[in-house]
Amino acid sequence: MEQLPRPVPIVVTDMQGNVHEIEGADGWRAMEAIRDNGLPIKAECGGACACATCHVYVDPDWLSRLPARSEEEEERLGDAFEVEENSRLSCQILLTPELEGLKLTLAPGSEP
Repeated sequence: MEQLPRPVPIVVTDMQGNVHEIEGADGWRAMEAIRDNGLPIKAECGGACACATCHVYVDPDWLSRLPARSEEEEERLGDAFEVEENSRLSCQILLTPELEGLKLTLAPGSEP
């Protein structure tokens, strides 16, 4: 019997300030969880780190739990709007059980 990926709940605040408790799965990208739960995220490249349309802000309490930005992600964030210290591309955040409860906010330019 094939084992299903473990659910990883995360919390996403949309551009209007509405808070959504959604669920992704272990190994999914945060962008996939946001998109697949029907939240408005452009994510034009589908997770290839080729655009900046899945830009999110990571709650400061969670920043140290994420791997550092790659050089490629840094370059793409150069194309994003209103980049902050806690800016990340949600396609570059892989969900793991340790990230259960991760808090993200959709950033300007990510809305479709």
